[in-house]
Amino acid sequence: MPDSQEAEPHYSFVQKVWIVGGIFSLIATLLLIFEATFNILILVLAGALIACFFRGLSSFIAKKTGWSRKITMSISLLGSILVAAGIFWLIGATVSSQASQIEETFPQLVNDAQQSLSGSRVGREVLEQIEELQNSDDLPNFISRFFMTTFGGLGDIYIILLIGIFFTISPGLYKNGIIHLVPPPKREKAEEVLEHLGTGLTKWLAAKFIAMLAVFVLTAIGLVILGFPMWLTLALIAGILNFIPNFGPLAAMIPAVLIGLAINPTTALIVAILYTGIQLLESSLINPQAQKKLIKIPPALIILSQLFVGAMTGIWGVVFATPLVLIIIILVQDLYVKPMEKKAVDSRK
Repeated sequence: MPDSQEAEPHYSFVQKVWIVGGIFSLIATLLLIFEATFNILILVLAGALIACFFRGLSSFIAKKTGWSRKITMSISLLGSILVAAGIFWLIGATVSSQASQIEETFPQLVNDAQQSLSGSRVGREVLEQIEELQNSDDLPNFISRFFMTTFGGLGDIYIILLIGIFFTISPGLYKNGIIHLVPPPKREKAEEVLEHLGTGLTKWLAAKFIAMLAVFVLTAIGLVILGFPMWLTLALIAGILNFIPNFGPLAAMIPAVLIGLAINPTTALIVAILYTGIQLLESSLINPQAQKKLIKIPPALIILSQLFVGAMTGIWGVVFATPLVLIIIILVQDLYVKPMEKKAVDSRK
């Protein structure tokens, strides 16, 4: 055996036990750190989505006009603020008035709904189940865990906006910082993966906004045709909550159905059918068309991720579970699936 070839190190049984124990301790420590900081990672993801929105809008304007990035970025930021302010000025008073009306009449709506449900056997069974749940300690504990936030609601929103602004203004600073953490031979691949992540999130966000706008318009038209009160606020709630898959549309339906029950059970049933039909249309036609060039995420995987991430981080986990799954899928494809397929193709040659 050549002298240049080093002999394999020999470890005693005690040394092997210490090595295995050290590895497991390191893994446990990393998992604890991950669990403790996962809420912050979700806030960073939310800020990154804000940056993707502004930079995606800037790229769209630059593509259509050929203007410089600084000009289009300024238009993206200032234009978004002006559009938001204009919408608030046009419908803010109406939405605020209707929202206040819903808040004031909500206890009466719940009481009317209980009276409507008590008129049938199935309704009485539903009320009994709700009463048992209210009397148990599980519901308050679940609600407190579900709506927990990292720094309080306003604090989280402030941090998300701040991170989004910093990422928007100087993305290269943070991107280069991440790339420099990677060994030099792999930096080109790291830059490619980051570009893929940014493009994927931007396209997903654009498709999501299209779906939200479609749900808002369809809900507004349907409620206006029905002559439903407070239609603008209810449609706006439906459009905004459509950002949250599965659970958002269900939450948006609740106030509309309660108002319908205050009118009569038939109206409540028609409203429930309207909301369900719009969601079926959104999931079967609008979403596939808006996301036809994106990575397909299995619906069951979205639900499981919402349950898992929501259990760890509360409401923010349910809201941002889908882009988190998208990031994981892109990373797995770029770092594992595609290299493995490339090796398999090269081995056949």
